[in-house]
Amino acid sequence: MSEQIKTLRDSAGMRWTALLLLALAMFCSYIFMDILSPIKDLMQETRGWDSTAFGTMQGSEVFLNVFVFFLIFAGIILDKMGVRFTALLSASVMLVGAFVKWYAVSESFIGSSLDTWFTNHLNYIPVFDELGVSPFYEGMPASAKFAAVGFMIFGCGVEMAGITVSRGIVKWFKGREMALAMGSEMALARLGVATCMIFSPFFAKLGGKVDVSRSVAFGVVLLCIALMMTIVYFFMDKKLDSQTGEAEEKDDPFKVSDLGKILTDSGFWLVALLCVLYYSAIFPFQKYAVNMLQCNLTLTEPSADSFWASSQITIIQYVIMLIVAAAGFASNFQKKNGMKYGLLSISIIALVAYCYMGYMRQSAESIFAVFPLLAVLITPILGSYVDHKGKAASMLVLGSLLLIACHLTFAFVLPLFKGNAVGGIIIAYVTILVLGSSFSLVPASLWPSVPKLVDAKVIGSAYALIFWIQNIGLWLFPLLIGKVLDKTNPGVTDPTQFNYTAPLVMLASLGVAALILGLVLKVVDKKKGIGLEEPNIK
Repeated sequence: MSEQIKTLRDSAGMRWTALLLLALAMFCSYIFMDILSPIKDLMQETRGWDSTAFGTMQGSEVFLNVFVFFLIFAGIILDKMGVRFTALLSASVMLVGAFVKWYAVSESFIGSSLDTWFTNHLNYIPVFDELGVSPFYEGMPASAKFAAVGFMIFGCGVEMAGITVSRGIVKWFKGREMALAMGSEMALARLGVATCMIFSPFFAKLGGKVDVSRSVAFGVVLLCIALMMTIVYFFMDKKLDSQTGEAEEKDDPFKVSDLGKILTDSGFWLVALLCVLYYSAIFPFQKYAVNMLQCNLTLTEPSADSFWASSQITIIQYVIMLIVAAAGFASNFQKKNGMKYGLLSISIIALVAYCYMGYMRQSAESIFAVFPLLAVLITPILGSYVDHKGKAASMLVLGSLLLIACHLTFAFVLPLFKGNAVGGIIIAYVTILVLGSSFSLVPASLWPSVPKLVDAKVIGSAYALIFWIQNIGLWLFPLLIGKVLDKTNPGVTDPTQFNYTAPLVMLASLGVAALILGLVLKVVDKKKGIGLEEPNIK
């Protein structure tokens, strides 16, 4: 043996098992995060949620993190209580919130005493209404209000889980394959988005009778599994500590005194604003993307007795998607060219097969599900490039350009192909895949740049503030998109007939602002010699 195994993390099998447990828990949480996104049209038809109600509910996920500063408290809990306790707490909080959201959209809620209470209450929230940031409004359906309450609780848990998983990976992989571990965790988590897009409509329409609560119940079951995985991780982590004799690693806690030093740092503001602009143009868009495609593509459902309308095709398409992701991701780590290009070829062939199936199914949700696939393939390539070649600031600029191009294509080019069944879907696939690659470019270059821009003594506090500022955008823009949709589509009751031009132009403008900031960052880097264009590994 080349390495003597003294502790669990000295064993490659055990430390990768620990990573798998954490990554699968995040995978499940990503699925639940967007569980209603692919069935926005069904929520309007069966629960009376217009775009404003849908957007307000979707934005509620980060409400407590932003306005009650729970994100800051989560960092303090992690610091004081350690990885194990916080992982269990976050998984439990997510499950409680998910269960509330499930009940809110279930048939049992309709006509219940809770339905009556939420109809008559929370129509006016002092201070929040005056500031225009209330998570509820008069006339909002009771089910949407109660679902928003559940989503707020879930949002507290998922943000806590995010920072906890990162700490857990550092603990198990410090001095080993940490970059690969973090990239693998991110890749698996993003596959949760694609999984949600495929299976949420599948469960909602299962058996020929539409029931949106089945989709949410699917997410609840997955979060139960995530909790069980977290419990297994708890005991693995405890065993590791007993072997090392070390207390759990803890960062410096968030200090109010750090705020002055951080808020006067121009580098911090450039990164924080880039972060909020870029992620606000991506994550809120995911929540409306399927409905946007339904409104802009000419889709004809296959006959109910055909193979393309069967439940088996959903499973087959999902398996092919996993082959695309697994073969593409693995190709990055092959040293022999034959194996590398062989796996890459398998991934590309499987991707073409997946896209063909999406076309034959005439399904907007399965078309958008390709979004994270290119990101899974190229994230390790981009991370390695920044490590060895640099050019992080240039990547930010390129990512912003791609973001602008994609949203403008959705706004002005895709509608021109309405009526062209093949052309529209090809444009949609190409644009979604490019947007996915943009989604890889920016995180791969943004996050490794933070330590170069911010004083090392306040890096923990800076990250906490950056995430908090990011959450403001993730709260605001789902709500804004919904409001803009309703304002620009007066009298439209068919959820597949909305005009999405105005919301997409708004998202493209975020990309323009991010592009300007990226160019400013390049100038600042050149003047101050920060080293953003230099490789991380020298």
